[in-house]
Amino acid sequence: MPNARRMYDLIEPIGLVPYFADESDEALIALGLRGQWDAYFAGRAAPFGRSVPAEVVHAIFYNFAPGEVARHIPKVWELTTPEAALAARERGCVAGMRRILGELADASEVTRAGDLLLKAATSAPVEGRALYAALRTVPVPREPVARLWHAATLLREHRGDGHTVALLAEGIGGTESHVLHALSVDIPANEFGRVWHLPAARLTAVVDGMRDRGLVGDDGRLTPAGRATKERVEAMTDRLAETPYNALSAQELECLVADLEPISAALRAVFPW
Repeated sequence: MPNARRMYDLIEPIGLVPYFADESDEALIALGLRGQWDAYFAGRAAPFGRSVPAEVVHAIFYNFAPGEVARHIPKVWELTTPEAALAARERGCVAGMRRILGELADASEVTRAGDLLLKAATSAPVEGRALYAALRTVPVPREPVARLWHAATLLREHRGDGHTVALLAEGIGGTESHVLHALSVDIPANEFGRVWHLPAARLTAVVDGMRDRGLVGDDGRLTPAGRATKERVEAMTDRLAETPYNALSAQELECLVADLEPISAALRAVFPW
């Protein structure tokens, strides 16, 4: 198994803290934001500052339907600042992790894992990775839980930028990427959480387009060609995510895995998967 895939399974629960732990949204909404999606876009787009237009954020985030980003960017910056959003997001994520991890949050494993993960997370080139590059400009927290979360977020966005490249290489559009994933795990597109809210005609048009390209069959499931496309996307994503872990020795990597396992397990136990 590639190191990137092995580490993804351990890091992803930490990277998902802003989206599954209520404390992050609560901290951002306390700034005056209007709800969960304001909190999402303000928190995730904050490293770009207030002057980057919605069209650019949409291009970088890639997988949102047309118009979704523009409903929040730049309006959120009339309610708060990117600096305040970054601080609130970090504060909320640390609170959420501490609640879930309990005594483990103050264990030496958290400090050691944060340091090793940060070593990996700050070692990769930024070229071609806009979101990762923007996040690299954010000051690194000193507090151990915040440091661990920040490092995991860096690696998550690094991987995400590479995933976008892999999707583009296969000609998979933003909404199509959700359909491809949903069908790969046998969830009908109109029941998948990230696209079920879209107008039925829009979602049907996306699925029909994938059917015309041989990715989806008449039964609404992925064809063999569709599954092969999904496998190529994931394989390329793993390859493009491998570089940060080259900064760690084999011994450091094994130590990191051992330290992350109980942390990841504790988060997975309470997050919906």
